[in-house]
Amino acid sequence: MTELQAGEGAQTLKVPRIDARPQRYRDVLIALAAFVVLALLPAFFGSKQLLDFIIRCAAYGLFATSLNLLVGYTGMISFGHGMFFGLGAYGFGLMMQKTGVPVPVAFAATLAITCVIAAIIGAICVRLKDIYFAFVTLAFQMLIHSTILSWQSLTGGDQGLRGGIPRPPFLGIDLSNHLHLYIASCALLVIGLLLMRQVAQSPFGYTLRMIRDNATRASFIGIDVWRAKLVIFVLAALFASTGGMIMALFVSGAYPEFAYWTISGDAIFINMLGGVTTFLGPMVGTMLFLILNDTVTRLTEYHGIVLGIVILFFAIGLRKGLMDFVVEWVVQRREKAGERTL
Repeated sequence: MTELQAGEGAQTLKVPRIDARPQRYRDVLIALAAFVVLALLPAFFGSKQLLDFIIRCAAYGLFATSLNLLVGYTGMISFGHGMFFGLGAYGFGLMMQKTGVPVPVAFAATLAITCVIAAIIGAICVRLKDIYFAFVTLAFQMLIHSTILSWQSLTGGDQGLRGGIPRPPFLGIDLSNHLHLYIASCALLVIGLLLMRQVAQSPFGYTLRMIRDNATRASFIGIDVWRAKLVIFVLAALFASTGGMIMALFVSGAYPEFAYWTISGDAIFINMLGGVTTFLGPMVGTMLFLILNDTVTRLTEYHGIVLGIVILFFAIGLRKGLMDFVVEWVVQRREKAGERTL
């Protein structure tokens, strides 16, 4: 029998295809359930402080989770990711103050501007590796922050955008109403997290993991590493910008601190607290960070020392974020339970 005959007689190997739709449907159902719970929360707990806390969680949670798309999934540690948080706040605030367009138009226009700027900056930065990428992103953030301070006629300089942000009603939604702002923030948070979850669980998300683990090998098998990094850089910038817009609406303004390098440090700290190997780690870290920051600043003026001790505890003690530690502990318990049953 020739090789051709043998090949014809051999059975074709059928590789099972993994259907991602059940996972996607489950994520959508979880997102809807989470939004319903958040939307009904004011009916049971009418505390304004609680609603304010959740709005801040929405802003910082989107920001920190978008950074994790770079750090946890792609292996790109950005020290300047906060520039997009600031761009979102200032872009949206200026759009509403100077043009008076409807809120959805200003929202879309701000995302478009962020997309263009992120594509330009990313095209330069993603060619660099490791510490060089980190510090060049920091340099761009310092450049944007300096521009905000020096362009006083447009940005208000170190005083920030003054006069508040106009919030004309649209589609029956009045963002000057605190409850409406809360519901809108929760909706943006849930939609943003759902979209980022789909990115992380898509084939593109697994391509990012391959680049994180071994970029050289990924390029050898035909993956355009530079393009993949640029795409995720721009996507992460868009979600960070959304967080900045929520914060601008919350404080009815924008301030240079939103684009200062310390805001990027906060996002890195949040990811350290929550963990970068689980998708919801940054959200858990956001809640811990805000609770810790509010509590410490209320109790002592030496909040920097306390936060430094917390960082040392997670970095040296646990050596991982809280969610990373919990997931690892659960897996170990399951493995031990399986050994006992055997």
